[in-house]
Amino acid sequence: MNSNLNTPIPTARSLTGEGLAAAVGIMGSALLVAKRLFAAKPPRPEPMSRADFYAELVALKDQIHAGHLAILEKLDANHRELLAALDHQATRINALESGLARVDERTRN
Repeated sequence: MNSNLNTPIPTARSLTGEGLAAAVGIMGSALLVAKRLFAAKPPRPEPMSRADFYAELVALKDQIHAGHLAILEKLDANHRELLAALDHQATRINALESGLARVDERTRN
């Protein structure tokens, strides 16, 4: 046992900025590796048979075809409506032209 009372007390070594950054980096890397290793793996999808795939493909084709037919019907309805409106406007224009021609005949004399 040392009886000298003036012995220096050892001081704790402090980490420098670079040492602290290295320690934090190592701990962060370890956490990321652990997270990646122990993370739940997503389930693998079950493979689809060729017959199921073709059945789904036919159902999708039928759905697209039905949508296409609905769009064509709507276009035909809009076309008929526009033609009717155009015919109505043509009769109005003809009536206005004949009225204007009568007014013109009256004002010439």
